[in-house]
Amino acid sequence: MAGVDETIVREYFEMNGFLVRQLRKYAVQSRAKKSEEEIDLMIYNPTWKKGADKPGFILFSNQLERVRRAVVIVKGWHSQRFSPGTLRGSSDIFKFLEKDVLKKAEELFHVEDEQLDELDAGSFMKILVMPGLPTHEPHKSQSIELLEKAGIDAIISFRSMLQDIVQKLEVNHNYQKSDLLQVLRILKNYDLIKSEQMELFGKK
Repeated sequence: MAGVDETIVREYFEMNGFLVRQLRKYAVQSRAKKSEEEIDLMIYNPTWKKGADKPGFILFSNQLERVRRAVVIVKGWHSQRFSPGTLRGSSDIFKFLEKDVLKKAEELFHVEDEQLDELDAGSFMKILVMPGLPTHEPHKSQSIELLEKAGIDAIISFRSMLQDIVQKLEVNHNYQKSDLLQVLRILKNYDLIKSEQMELFGKK
């Protein structure tokens, strides 16, 4: 399932103009992960402009232009009930924020900076992709506080990403190079996903 989750995230950022790098195509199971293996995706925005305002903590598509580059960790949990207790009891969520992982990310971005003649290395966001925050208080505020204290700069929900992808799909385009987009396009073409049903994927 992790491969599908990462595909959704990749398609989302690519549809919004980002360059996306996936550091590995395999799953680590029988040993501890190396530093770079804690990072699911690295993203770079070639249209980012210096001086852009900082995006909000809960990130939506209309704020993506403010993101210059970031490391992205993807947590599906689609069948798991989310709560502040989930964060407190799941230390692996925050492993990509450890010093050795962030140092490795700095090195990887530095190589890209040299190639692209961009600004100095060391400045990138840490983004967590997750199903969503609790809808009721105080659990929502408590979850945001826990995530911010851990060092996460922004979160994006799968609902928000899926909504944006479906809205941007053209039913008369053949997305044969992407199984995900092709399936969603077919569903949209046969009115199984309708514009008035977009709230099923969440609202911006």
